[in-house]
Amino acid sequence: MENELTAPFPILGIAAWSGTGKTTLLEKLLPRLGEYGLKVAVIKHAHHSFDVDQPGKDSYKLRSAGAAPVLVASRQRFALMQETPDQEEPDLGQLIAMMVPHQPDLVIVEGFKAWPIPKLVLYRDGIGDADILTGPWVEAAALSAPPPIDLAASVAQLDLDDNEAIAQWVVAWLSAKNDTRS
Repeated sequence: MENELTAPFPILGIAAWSGTGKTTLLEKLLPRLGEYGLKVAVIKHAHHSFDVDQPGKDSYKLRSAGAAPVLVASRQRFALMQETPDQEEPDLGQLIAMMVPHQPDLVIVEGFKAWPIPKLVLYRDGIGDADILTGPWVEAAALSAPPPIDLAASVAQLDLDDNEAIAQWVVAWLSAKNDTRS
């Protein structure tokens, strides 16, 4: 996993230790990016088992009976559920490929810290190891306090609590990525 994952759209990882506020930031950031006219898709890593289906529903019964995958669709949304019992961790490359038909302007990946994608790292003082702020894929760091370690000169420093500044950085980063792709 040394080479950057590629896709027909830019990919930006949001990496942080649990409890730092990744989802909270994204809840505030996504509407702002939408105001900039961006169509943003999100891939979120879960470290635990989860279920989007409900016991007793037909789709749950069908999946439990062995259907793989199960696609449930209505006028408002659809959900694809696929069991992956022999898979240790999700393959980010495969998940990104699933986004291609949706033609997003940007895919934000929450989690997947070890994968080779450009990253905006969030760091809240006192939560987790500061080494998350280092590495070749770190492009920006949103911090709650001055950095506890020296950051690379190429790493943009942002205030973790300044959602508009973070949104502006993402838009500028995306613009620069699109310029290099053209």
